[in-house]
Amino acid sequence: MPTPSASDAPADVAARPASAGGGVQSLERAFDLLERMADAGGEVGLSELSVSSGLPLPTIHRLMRTLVSCGYVRQQTNRRYALGPRLIRLGESASRLLGTWARPCLARLVEETGETANMALLDGDEVVYVAQVPSKHSMRMFTEVGRRVLPHSTGVGKALLAHVPADEVRALLSRTGMPAATDRTLTTPEGFLDALEEVRRTGYAVDDGEQEIGVRCLAVPVPDSPTAAAISISGPAGRVTEAATERIVPVLRQVALELSQVLASSGPTA
Repeated sequence: MPTPSASDAPADVAARPASAGGGVQSLERAFDLLERMADAGGEVGLSELSVSSGLPLPTIHRLMRTLVSCGYVRQQTNRRYALGPRLIRLGESASRLLGTWARPCLARLVEETGETANMALLDGDEVVYVAQVPSKHSMRMFTEVGRRVLPHSTGVGKALLAHVPADEVRALLSRTGMPAATDRTLTTPEGFLDALEEVRRTGYAVDDGEQEIGVRCLAVPVPDSPTAAAISISGPAGRVTEAATERIVPVLRQVALELSQVLASSGPTA
């Protein structure tokens, strides 16, 4: 079946360039379908993809058959399609590269604030730390790269979820539960949603002893990141005071903008 022309496609599809930068249209469509599957939770039916993408079913079926044969998608017994295991290796490699690209920005954050700097991503229902540059202080915070934590007890978790719809946040909290890491951890959905409202109001998130007693963390999201990302500084509460917060938050925001530009320019230009 011939591929429909842009004039025959729905408005949202026709508005996109057929092949941005002279690329291969079928590749662009395949990657678009993978992203739509991820947005839908990782498993979809062909009709859902057709509605969301605006592509005809025969085109989607052909693309999905190719992705299945390559291992990037698998067909379930219920005839729906799910993201395939071969994507895991790509995701792990991409996360390591994100950390590599982030480290110079985190190093500048350490120089400006004196505290340990971190970068974290939202991976499913968990926060995973992908990069860190430690403080030069003898008393400093250390979070192992690759460590996974629940978002409700961390500054980066609040920064990552601040602009996620409330019903999706509630669903995540229902799946993970809200165990108390300390006596200051938020343990109710209402309390956490109030904290997210505060993040939206101020533009930054705070973890004040909620993950570890005596440790204070400030975090901001990385704008326009290709995947949900946040950066933070963490240090002893005696150093990361309210007065220090007023000085540190503008630096965090500036470095987040710089990191956003780094991530946007990290792909090939040819």
